[in-house]
Amino acid sequence: MAIVITRGIVLDEAEISEIFTTSSGPGGQNVNKVATAVRLRFDAMNSASLNDEVKARLRGIAGRRMSKDGAIQIIAQRFASQERNREDARERLIAMIRAAAVRPVARVPTRVSRNQKAKRLESKSRRSRTKALRGEIAPE
Repeated sequence: MAIVITRGIVLDEAEISEIFTTSSGPGGQNVNKVATAVRLRFDAMNSASLNDEVKARLRGIAGRRMSKDGAIQIIAQRFASQERNREDARERLIAMIRAAAVRPVARVPTRVSRNQKAKRLESKSRRSRTKALRGEIAPE
């Protein structure tokens, strides 16, 4: 089965591995008996589904969740149910890849207008005169 991220990005489920462990989160009496926590692993740098631009942005977004070999690891243990934790981990991975898929808008440098520069210098000189008047001591 395939996971649709965006129009151009579709992940194969075979690229994602999941390991279930006991959770430190909620679960009541089942917390030490049932493996509800999910450790999702996605080898992003070796994925055929992602292009190089997305991989580069994903490295920055994932931060320390990405290992040196380029695999993203997400641990989900927020819920008491294994299925809900599995969905949570997948949603977080999808959100991360969607954020990396958005190409950042290039900044267009602008110049300060001559009028704005004049206004700034005028306000500085006005402030300077105000402060200079404060320092003068009247003769007695």
